[in-house]
Amino acid sequence: MSSIVLKRTGQKMPVVGFGLWKVTKSSCADTVYNAIKTGYRLLDGAGDYGNEKEAGEGVHRAIKDGLVKREELFITSKLWNTFHAKEHVKQMAKMQLDLWGLDYFDLYLIHFPVSLQYVEPKDKYPPEWWGLDGGVHLQNTPMQETWTCMEQLVDEGLAKNIGISNCQGSLICDIMRYARIAPQVLQVEIHPYLTQEPLLNFCKTLGMAVTAYSSLGPQSYVELGMDRGVVNLLKHDLIAKVAQDKGKSPAQVLLRWATQQGLAVIPKSNNQHRLLENLECSAFDLSEQEMKQLSGLNIGLRMNDPAEIDPRMAIFA
Repeated sequence: MSSIVLKRTGQKMPVVGFGLWKVTKSSCADTVYNAIKTGYRLLDGAGDYGNEKEAGEGVHRAIKDGLVKREELFITSKLWNTFHAKEHVKQMAKMQLDLWGLDYFDLYLIHFPVSLQYVEPKDKYPPEWWGLDGGVHLQNTPMQETWTCMEQLVDEGLAKNIGISNCQGSLICDIMRYARIAPQVLQVEIHPYLTQEPLLNFCKTLGMAVTAYSSLGPQSYVELGMDRGVVNLLKHDLIAKVAQDKGKSPAQVLLRWATQQGLAVIPKSNNQHRLLENLECSAFDLSEQEMKQLSGLNIGLRMNDPAEIDPRMAIFA
């Protein structure tokens, strides 16, 4: 399985990982175990997903059964918005490591460049976007404070690599001005409806790896009412034609469009056949014309936008 070499540490991050967003607690341990058994070595989690304890149980069962060694896995987690202040970053990283049953994360990301007021974990965890009163409460913690604490996680061996998620170019420029340890990975929404070429070119210039999420498009957002009513990419006529011509599935075509650009992807599936298909998405190439056709579907459709929750969080404005 191919990988991306991270600039600072030289650590290899698998190109195809398994995403844990919306994996239910009740099935998460078995899902993670089966993903590892199938061949996945990158697991992409987050405190906000609410399933880290169960994901860790799956990991430890796989290690115990001899399917994999810890050092063969690349485990990612993310710091949630309510824990950006300097007194909370390390506290939360340690808590999340305890949930996973791990000594370190291979990659730890700032989930959103949005700082919210602290919510005590014993009162609500994960806190999501809302305070205990149901309101959205912003907090004036600058990114520099949070990033400095992220760097300390590396110093103390709690995270091998650190990075950011859902950040645009201007904020990345700001982070690079004061970062002692530069972000190694940016994780953002990328699919043919949202291609983000300028951002990708910028990250390439910086030597920053990029992980694309929501690579298969809107279907994960339908139940959330955030799909904007567009055609499901998995059922799009162009994707279907390319898939038929290549003898591949529409999902493989969408994932290959991303990985052929040098991006990592983190799809998920509960179907064993699709698990294998997703993992094998880099075993073929799209032509230059096919790549351009897929990129030509771009309509700037962003589905994961905090401004939909509260206009004060318009980080992509």
